[in-house]
Amino acid sequence: MPFILIILLLLCSASAYTHAETSHRKVQITDAYIELHTGPGRGYPVFHVVDRSEWIEIRTRKTDWFKVVASNGTTGWAHQNQLEQTLNPQGQQTHFEQIDQHQFNQRKTEAGVLSGDMDGAQTITLYAAYKFTQNLSTELSLMQAIGNYSNNLVTNINLLNQPFPDWRISPYFALGMGNIKTTPRATLVLAKDRSDLLAHVGIGAYAYVSSRFALRAEYNRYVVFSNNDDNEDIKEWKIGLVTFF
Repeated sequence: MPFILIILLLLCSASAYTHAETSHRKVQITDAYIELHTGPGRGYPVFHVVDRSEWIEIRTRKTDWFKVVASNGTTGWAHQNQLEQTLNPQGQQTHFEQIDQHQFNQRKTEAGVLSGDMDGAQTITLYAAYKFTQNLSTELSLMQAIGNYSNNLVTNINLLNQPFPDWRISPYFALGMGNIKTTPRATLVLAKDRSDLLAHVGIGAYAYVSSRFALRAEYNRYVVFSNNDDNEDIKEWKIGLVTFF
């Protein structure tokens, strides 16, 4: 259940993609009114309406929602559908740049949830990443693996190289290190918790899906540096959903 809640929060966070307008835009309302919400989403209540012929100023974009300021100073969030019925100072209908693959390629931060398998154990991974350049990024991830005999909690810091970021299906290479905490099932006799360092190399790909989302698939080879000098080799694959900011 906690993982389901995390996934739902991640999907909702897609509305958190923020794009600051290079300059504030003033538009005039042509509908009977537009509704202002307290936040960027239909789940936020409507607290104010701005009437026809009034002017509003557009400040910030979060996906399909725009933070606007009315002529009386009231600040709220309006949906793109309503704002596209307004007129610019030249009397032309207002249009907005669509969020597309180009914005995905230009992203600075992303987050995702992936599910897969690690040597027979079912896994779920949450991660957040920051791009230094078009080709190079770093990420922090938290993975839980649930097996028949033990549960594992893996924390990683990874470095990704994406040689062809403009491709719709874009491959990447990963290198990382972290820690794996192993908790044996209570049914095992004299079993003890373990905490070991690990490192990995991986290969994967992004597949752009829509204005807000991409799919990500990855295969990793881990080396676990055990305290008893008996290093372990672990294979993992996973696939999941990515949203960007």
